[in-house]
Amino acid sequence: MEINSFEDILKHCRELKATIPEVMIEYEVRKTGRTREQVIEGVRRILNVMIESVNNGLTRDVKSPSGLLNNYAKKVYNAKINVLTVNFQRAIARAMAVSEVNACMGRIAAAPTAGSSGIMPAVITTMMEEHGIDEDKAIEGLLVASAIGLLIVKNASVAGSEAGCMGETGSAAAMGAAAIVYLLGGNNKQIESAASFAIQNTMGLVCDPIAGLVEVPCIFRNAVGVANAFTSAQIALSGVESIIPLDEVIFAMNEVAELMSPKLKETAQGGLANTKTAREIQRRFIYQIDLGK
Repeated sequence: MEINSFEDILKHCRELKATIPEVMIEYEVRKTGRTREQVIEGVRRILNVMIESVNNGLTRDVKSPSGLLNNYAKKVYNAKINVLTVNFQRAIARAMAVSEVNACMGRIAAAPTAGSSGIMPAVITTMMEEHGIDEDKAIEGLLVASAIGLLIVKNASVAGSEAGCMGETGSAAAMGAAAIVYLLGGNNKQIESAASFAIQNTMGLVCDPIAGLVEVPCIFRNAVGVANAFTSAQIALSGVESIIPLDEVIFAMNEVAELMSPKLKETAQGGLANTKTAREIQRRFIYQIDLGK
């Protein structure tokens, strides 16, 4: 069984008379030799790590060694003013929570990367809380997300060093958008459109970590990534279709990545990382390391 495009996924769905999660389970079984039960349990462990990282980020003291991150997620989660709804406020706080746990070397599930590790947990835990999604259904959502991630890995990149931040937070948002649509009963065309929208919304987004640390602006882009996922899912579930098919969007994403300057790909040589303030932060951080602080 080969999966190189969304068209391949749709073909397997038709041939096996199966949903996308079932196709992905069958794909894993054939590729890895694991049983169906082992594949599902593997995804269940990932889900549990995601839930754990959200809870840790919202309850424990999470200050990064650099001092750039300092319990921001809890501040957002507990803020008295919310700009839209409490649900929205909590969703972005969850994404920030996992980003802070990652910056503090805590355990996270890289889905697809550590730098974008807040988006999928925020999507899944928000869906579980706000829509009553149970654990088994959440696993199916993660399998749908994995299908989108697989296509991006095969035809573009999820690495900030290759595709900028669109490769990381854009990919995670696309995965999350697809999962949301599936969990809310959307069809395969809507899943495709949601993922397409999410990638289009981050096309060309640079990866410019201050002082080379996966902290700022990463934590805020994870928060935006969750908003992107829910926005894209909402549009797709409303019946609006992406003009450009997902497979073509991913190829366009790869083209943009190839055109981007290396200075904008996680090297901390351009963008926000090259501002006067960022360079001063970098000097202070290196000074601290030299002193063994």
